[in-house]
Amino acid sequence: MPELFTTKVAIIVREDLAVWQKLNVTAFLATGIAASTPEALGEPYEDASGRRYSRMLGQPMLVFSATREQLQAAHRAAVERELTTAVYVAAMFTTGNDTDNRAALRAENPDALDLVGLALRGERKGVDKAVKGLSLHK
Repeated sequence: MPELFTTKVAIIVREDLAVWQKLNVTAFLATGIAASTPEALGEPYEDASGRRYSRMLGQPMLVFSATREQLQAAHRAAVERELTTAVYVAAMFTTGNDTDNRAALRAENPDALDLVGLALRGERKGVDKAVKGLSLHK
């Protein structure tokens, strides 16, 4: 029987984004969690012919939608609970590379990030408290 997860992954995306932006933000945030927590990655996949495929996170990720204010509240809760976090701010949509993305984040007010996406990983209870009141993305 597979072991039950003691940790949880949640991705929160701002509800007023265009669909392509929501998908883009979700993909980037998922890579941030995977890079920060390599122990959460499962084994490589293999099809019936023996062709190998990349490892993926070995646990489910729940995707939520939120307003800017809800994202900021979830971010504050994540920081208080010392959860693993990945962030995406609105200014990153205007950049074309990773270096400029870092500069865009560095230019933000850390107490009022213009968040369009946030990913969290940590103990289930901590993540649940950070996403309390949010709806799953539709």
